[in-house]
Amino acid sequence: MAVRTHWTVQHPCSHEVDHDLSDRPADKRAGFARWLATKDCSDCWKAARDTDGASKEEWLAVKRAQEQQAAVEWAQKFDMPPLEGPERALDWGARSRHQLMTAAHTALVVEGTWDEADWADLEEKARAISRAGWWIDQRAAEGSDLLELLDAASEDDRGTENPFR
Repeated sequence: MAVRTHWTVQHPCSHEVDHDLSDRPADKRAGFARWLATKDCSDCWKAARDTDGASKEEWLAVKRAQEQQAAVEWAQKFDMPPLEGPERALDWGARSRHQLMTAAHTALVVEGTWDEADWADLEEKARAISRAGWWIDQRAAEGSDLLELLDAASEDDRGTENPFR
């Protein structure tokens, strides 16, 4: 006698659905059917996901606004100059700068061996980089790499590295 391939599952959403499990190994079908019984049916799952899309967008908008506010307050507190570039890049650049500078402070001063004088030198170098796009490009960098990145950027500004600016 062959192991059955079709299972009727009562889902928590109260829908009863016939599932064809013939694409699963015979010894995994019963366990998968039990797992399916703990989940909403496909239609209800898709409807919930579509509804969650709006809430995810709202959540992301709130999160971005909070990050932007923190970046603005940080820039004012530490006398960082406004960034330059296309309007659509300014906020993103400010958030990227704040996040990278915060990560660098943690890595180099809080967890590292730098003192406040070392950090003050790095802050001065960071103030010299006013292009929002540069900060956006560095957004995935490690905080401990920031000094090297800033040094490379200052070499670019002297015209030794990037003739296409």
